[in-house]
Amino acid sequence: MKKTPYRSILILLLPISLTISCGESPAVGAATPEGNAIQKASVIPAKPSASKSLTPEFKEYWYGGVAELNSYELQQARYGELRKGEAVLIFVTEPFNTDKQVKADRKNPGTTSVMKLNRVRKFLTGVYPYSIMSSIFYPVSGDSHALKITTSVQEWCGHVFAQLNNRETFEIQSHSYFESEADQAFSIEKDVLEDELWTLIRTHPDALPEGQLPIVPSLEYLRLKHREIKAYNAEVSLTREAGSRQLTIRYPELDRSLSIQFQDGSPYRIEGWSESYPSGRGAITSTARLNKTILSPYWQKNGNSDLSLRDSLGLEMR
Repeated sequence: MKKTPYRSILILLLPISLTISCGESPAVGAATPEGNAIQKASVIPAKPSASKSLTPEFKEYWYGGVAELNSYELQQARYGELRKGEAVLIFVTEPFNTDKQVKADRKNPGTTSVMKLNRVRKFLTGVYPYSIMSSIFYPVSGDSHALKITTSVQEWCGHVFAQLNNRETFEIQSHSYFESEADQAFSIEKDVLEDELWTLIRTHPDALPEGQLPIVPSLEYLRLKHREIKAYNAEVSLTREAGSRQLTIRYPELDRSLSIQFQDGSPYRIEGWSESYPSGRGAITSTARLNKTILSPYWQKNGNSDLSLRDSLGLEMR
């Protein structure tokens, strides 16, 4: 299989906060891509000076003062069963302070423009709810790894928080209510981050990697399955069929696969995804399918009169 020098795709370190289940033991599963293989295009350059240009179409869509809100019908695997739930992907561009690695109060010469993804999943496991959220900050220039990733998981047994910062190495802090994980601070080498690929799809989809390469899996997955936060060998493929593309990542060691379907054209909206790994007594596949999309300055829509926007997105869980 062709190898792609994806290490040259700089992706900044991500802060991640994660919550783990009351007691599911680590396990994983797999999936299969369909369609015709896409020929690999250029990869994100290693040097900031080689950053990719943004098209007028991109600027018009992403710099209009609104965010893209996408709701999904979710079937989430947990404890060997599928749970009906909701997922929301919120994409928005904003200035990012690269020194403090936080959203900047205002744009200035010391900030960089990022595509921020807030990825939210909510579902019930019997009497108690799960709420999972990741925030991914990726430079729209495409000249670096994700700058930061955070993930948090909350449920009635407790919660976990993890953060990854892109500095000299990927610096990671992880906090868990499990004794075996507890509070940790360590560094790992800069390999491709699965979480950053969700934003690469929206910014530079032709730079997505293919072939065999080490990838750090989603922090959500690693915490939920109590796996070590590190890069695992992965097989990546791209297919195209009927106006859509599909990115598929397989991790043989984890017996896990993730497939993300997205539009084969600007703005490359994510249409859904599937994730397969062992859960309970066997492999089971979680799926999400796009329900509604709206563009809105949602941060201004915080009054009781704005609750109708949730109906516009088809969201039921409060």
